[in-house]
Amino acid sequence: MDAASTQTLFFVAFLIFVVAVLLIDLGIFSKGYDKPVGFKESLGWTAIWVSCALLFSMLLYIKGEWIHGFENTDQLKEYSQQYKQRFEVDAADPEGSFARFRSLITLQFLTGYFIEYSLSVDNLFVILLIFSSFSVPDKYYKRILLWGVLGAIIFRFVFIFAGAALIEQFHWLLYVFGGFLVYSGLSLFFSGNKEEKIDTQNHPIVRLTGKYFNVYPRFVRYHFILRKHGKTMVTPLFVVLLMVEFSDLIFAVDSVPAIFGVTKDPHIVFFSNIFAIMGLRSLFFMLSGIMHLFSYLKYGLAVILVFIGTKMFFEHWLESVGFNHVWSLLFIVLVLAGSMLASTLAPEARERRRQQAG
Repeated sequence: MDAASTQTLFFVAFLIFVVAVLLIDLGIFSKGYDKPVGFKESLGWTAIWVSCALLFSMLLYIKGEWIHGFENTDQLKEYSQQYKQRFEVDAADPEGSFARFRSLITLQFLTGYFIEYSLSVDNLFVILLIFSSFSVPDKYYKRILLWGVLGAIIFRFVFIFAGAALIEQFHWLLYVFGGFLVYSGLSLFFSGNKEEKIDTQNHPIVRLTGKYFNVYPRFVRYHFILRKHGKTMVTPLFVVLLMVEFSDLIFAVDSVPAIFGVTKDPHIVFFSNIFAIMGLRSLFFMLSGIMHLFSYLKYGLAVILVFIGTKMFFEHWLESVGFNHVWSLLFIVLVLAGSMLASTLAPEARERRRQQAG
């Protein structure tokens, strides 16, 4: 089997795995499909998704060459040049060359996954705000997030591989991405915890939907589309779904370039994105009741965005002084841990806990 066939087979197998676990996770086969998700259930599924990502990283460490179907050092050398991957390829030591390749992509996958999963928390704030603004009953959350996750997977696939093709042709786009990440991080930092609101009547998505569709005025169980008075109409649940998909597109503009700051290999970018997205639904239900406790988390995410954007400008210099992917991962972990710790120690957080206890 040639490299292209092996690569395609691996990719198809991965997508089959994604769909199968998503169907189980999101309750397609369960009778309680539209029942609210409890904290214990969401905690269990969050642990499962994180475990799946860690198991996938172990697969990369053991058989990482399966991703591209590599069989010899010439293919490794070509890969290294194409995606600017810096690892030693020695034709006289193929085993060592493949070991270095596997170690590199495993570390890049874990770093990308951790970045994406961390940044997704900010997107959860937006989704919760959408649900609250449209007064969506919590029993419908699961169905909206099902289609939201599936839509996100499709959009990310197109976004990532189109972006990789553009970067390969126009390398200077990396500096554009870097500048955008720095700008986004600074904007997020200075906006802080300013209270956000959604104008449910005048939001562009709501107005466009009302312009091109007949919108039914209230929720009708879990239906997105229905027939009334001889007309096909969309329900408010459909409008909310469009809002969630739109928020993910905006979110992807930050998160996808951030992972391209870690690796130029679109397959690693895609895999790390998808594992984070698949765990988004369970993470939402786990954190939805305690998001208000992480008041300083946005500052940590802002620092991470600025760090990655700056790193894209000075990548060559940083590598020359020994600042590799391990240090990047440690920095990101420390910033997130620090922002979450600061959130729990903040006076307002202690006051909220005191009021809840009283």
